[in-house]
Amino acid sequence: MNSPMEDNKLNLVLDIKVQLTVRLGTCDLPMREMLELGPGAVIQLNQRAEDPVGLYVNDKLIARGEVVVMEENFGIKITELIGDNS
Repeated sequence: MNSPMEDNKLNLVLDIKVQLTVRLGTCDLPMREMLELGPGAVIQLNQRAEDPVGLYVNDKLIARGEVVVMEENFGIKITELIGDNS
């Protein structure tokens, strides 16, 4: 159980906003090809459709999961939490 002082310290950071990003995949393109991209262009990523996507908080991988559709929006179902390896 946390002491009241520890709880107060934790409460200081609970409302801080962080950037949450789901990374579907990546690719390397020469600048020439990147400049030629336009509406309707398709970019092939280095990830298969069945592979898990990465969930990042402030550019740090924290979990992996599956893409799901919720009503008309995309979501992510977390399948694996990533431990701190530092």
